[in-house]
Amino acid sequence: MIDIRTFMLVLAIGNIGFAMLVAGYARSAPMPPALRVWAWAKVVLGCAHLLGWLYPDLPYFVVPLFANTAMIVGTALELAAYCIFFRFAGWKPVLVPCTLLAMLIFHSARYGGASSNQAMVLMSIIIALYTGAMAWILLRPDKSYSLLRRLIGVNDLIFFCAISLRGYTGMVQGQMTMFTPGLVNSMTFVAGFLLMIVNSFGFLLLCKEDDDRTMALLATTDSLTGLVNRRAFFERTDSARLLAARLRSPISLMMIDIDHFKKLNDRFGHATGDEALCVFADTARTALREHDIMGRLGGEEFALVLPGTDLEGAKQAAERLRSAVSAAVLPTSGNQYTMTVSIGVVVIGPNEHINSALARADHALYAAKSAGRDRVEIGAPSLHVAC
Repeated sequence: MIDIRTFMLVLAIGNIGFAMLVAGYARSAPMPPALRVWAWAKVVLGCAHLLGWLYPDLPYFVVPLFANTAMIVGTALELAAYCIFFRFAGWKPVLVPCTLLAMLIFHSARYGGASSNQAMVLMSIIIALYTGAMAWILLRPDKSYSLLRRLIGVNDLIFFCAISLRGYTGMVQGQMTMFTPGLVNSMTFVAGFLLMIVNSFGFLLLCKEDDDRTMALLATTDSLTGLVNRRAFFERTDSARLLAARLRSPISLMMIDIDHFKKLNDRFGHATGDEALCVFADTARTALREHDIMGRLGGEEFALVLPGTDLEGAKQAAERLRSAVSAAVLPTSGNQYTMTVSIGVVVIGPNEHINSALARADHALYAAKSAGRDRVEIGAPSLHVAC
């Protein structure tokens, strides 16, 4: 069987060493709040394990008081880091009182005459509850669910099972303590070591994964409206065009322009102009299907691609969008301005380059503006093909 005191030292060095690694990382890049809390959790847990390793050389009251307090607080900080990372609302009013209650119950029992076995069982239950909550957070399916999350969550689940088994075994046997040699205690500490390695580096990788997603979003999204930017629009449209050609399904394109946008800016100011762009984007989003592609090409000019939609369907969608925009309000204008849009609609040819389709839609848009604005015009059929 393993030497439990040696494992205590290994866990202490590992946790504190990871906290030092994160501190070094923070010198070269801003540290996310979740990672900062996680680093403090590692420091506190490292101190708890260090006190456990020093147990025979310390006064008796030190380990039950400080080591167990540090173990509860450190595990609670790990859970807090996950709550911050996944942006859970209202976690503090739940986690803080629960942690204080857990410490009160444990120390009341410990100094109220509970045996070492009973204290070990109680601590196992407390840590199992925290670890089970972390496993649930990581393994629940949502939009950001990834293989990395699954691996960390499974690791938490393994430790949850191991420490729950230790608590159950302690209740059944009645003589087991934290330092009692045996298979169950050995399994628990091995699972704890695995938890330290996988979760420590896993959480750092989760933060990097989140940063990568944010950078990818910034690189493809218009910061004002939240729509895809020009470069991303062309990339996604080209992919949709090729897919439509393979499936022999129609794909339509709209060019959309906010009418009299310069006059709106001059009359009410640029803040109202920005608001108009955002209101238009929000209005359009409510009318879009999940696979539709809408991007801001520049200024007040937008483009919308409708996969699987023929010319008649695209015209109907354009009319719905035009009507919805006319009904939208601009609060900063004092509701004194009715925003309208002009729209040019075309069907992208099976082998047509996106630039050619955009040129046809732009001509249709110009025709809509020349005919009085706040209207939809159909563009000329496709005549040009890609080389």
